[in-house]
Amino acid sequence: MTYTPTELLSVYLDAGERQKVGRLALKDRRILFEYDPAFLDAGVEISPIKLPLKTGVFVCPDMIFDGLYGVFNDSLPDGWGRLLLDRTVEKYGINRRELTALDRLAYVGAHGMGALSYEPDRSIANTNGSDLALDKLAEESALVLAGENEEVFEELLHLNGSSAGARPKIVAQVSKDKKRIVHGSQKLQSGFDHWIIKFPSSTDTRDAGAIEYAYSLMAKDAGVEMPETHLFQAKKGRYFGAKRFDRHGDQRIHMHSLSGLIHADHRNPSLDYDTILRVVLVLTKNIVEAEKAYALACFNVLTHNRDDHAKNFSFLLNDHNEWVFAPAYDLTFSYGPGGEQSTMVMGEGKNPGAEHLQALGKEHGLKNAPDILEHVQKAVSCWRKHADKAGVTAKSKAEIAEKIGV
Repeated sequence: MTYTPTELLSVYLDAGERQKVGRLALKDRRILFEYDPAFLDAGVEISPIKLPLKTGVFVCPDMIFDGLYGVFNDSLPDGWGRLLLDRTVEKYGINRRELTALDRLAYVGAHGMGALSYEPDRSIANTNGSDLALDKLAEESALVLAGENEEVFEELLHLNGSSAGARPKIVAQVSKDKKRIVHGSQKLQSGFDHWIIKFPSSTDTRDAGAIEYAYSLMAKDAGVEMPETHLFQAKKGRYFGAKRFDRHGDQRIHMHSLSGLIHADHRNPSLDYDTILRVVLVLTKNIVEAEKAYALACFNVLTHNRDDHAKNFSFLLNDHNEWVFAPAYDLTFSYGPGGEQSTMVMGEGKNPGAEHLQALGKEHGLKNAPDILEHVQKAVSCWRKHADKAGVTAKSKAEIAEKIGV
């Protein structure tokens, strides 16, 4: 395969009626972007903070996302998806270091998270209607992580759907009764929904899926907005899945991570929940959305979910062209950088607690903050009940109980 770098990409918004957003170009190793005139007239702000609707050519002033604006970087896979693409292209003799950001967006094509699409589209949609075997995919994912079995890279790349995050995962269609799982990139089959299903990484405990499922039950009990979740039972393993909130049937919904929105590097944590709440209020202009974010802050802190970096918060653009705080995701027991909370609470990262959360609510004038905090505390005190329902091992249940103090 001869490598030819992608020098021009058209960007489309596929939420409802398809609209051309503009063009990305690579020139003199810089990435340029220009809005399409018709899209400017439509008045849809896909990234209001860093890429406002204006005429002219934009050049990103920072290199946080290798010269891309954050809204486009949000389409790119992180961790697992990037690994699969790198190994797939190298199989064809292309040096992964030669791939530009525009090349990677072309491989995402119409199959990224959210509602943005890119042309020319080099992605490969898998229209195989056969059922997927989760145990087999988990084994193949483990082989890829171990650097073995080159034959499976492309298959897993098709199934990855450019989902973000480091843990192996697939996008799939799941039947309403949860008994059938098929490839996710094809047209939605009748009686199915779009889901993401995760597999354990090499450093995960055997019950990682059960722990994340228990956390999802606990979060719902705490009043944290969550998508539908399920623990898929196979012969050899149990795998956590969540229904995609960037899809409504086959309709795509524009999604923007906090990281991409304000150009915050999730690999170098420097955010505070104080900043997050300020962004939520500026973007949504809605105190209810700020309360959603506050509930999530309380949950992450009190359940020792310390991997709460900037990519683990997102916003959705609804049918009324209004921004809302997205449902929570990637909630599980975790250790942050150096054992600290990735996102600080009123300046405290080492041991944030209820007093810091109280100060956060007071700072933003959230009248319901005391009730929200109490609601979360009550749900967290029931950790063992949720762990038992999810089938978490006795060892993990006890270790987490000790860390969260229940």
